[in-house]
Amino acid sequence: MASLNIPALFQAAADILIREDQRISVEYSAEETRIRFPTARRFARYLDVPHYYVLPVFDTMEDKNLVRREERVGISTTNEGTLLFLEIIKESMPDEANALLGEGTVAALAAKISSVTPAP
Repeated sequence: MASLNIPALFQAAADILIREDQRISVEYSAEETRIRFPTARRFARYLDVPHYYVLPVFDTMEDKNLVRREERVGISTTNEGTLLFLEIIKESMPDEANALLGEGTVAALAAKISSVTPAP
């Protein structure tokens, strides 16, 4: 069984969105840049675990303000979660991310978020 923790779920999201779906949905507002995550059931299938195994990790990610779950909308990242997602794809799959998103998009998204997110 795969290790179920925050980095593993963010890596799984990157693998699913970039390598499998080859599609990322990004939502912008003045305050936030969000990435739409796969469903909990999709994560579970990808990680080969029952779907209820991933739910506690999502609870933790929500408590840490990395994702937001909304009924009938789904799971999406917060600014902090988007930055973590971008860092993961920059480190683990830079060529694939650039091929999908375009050269410089990861850096531009990170800059946009940094301009509206106060430093800790």
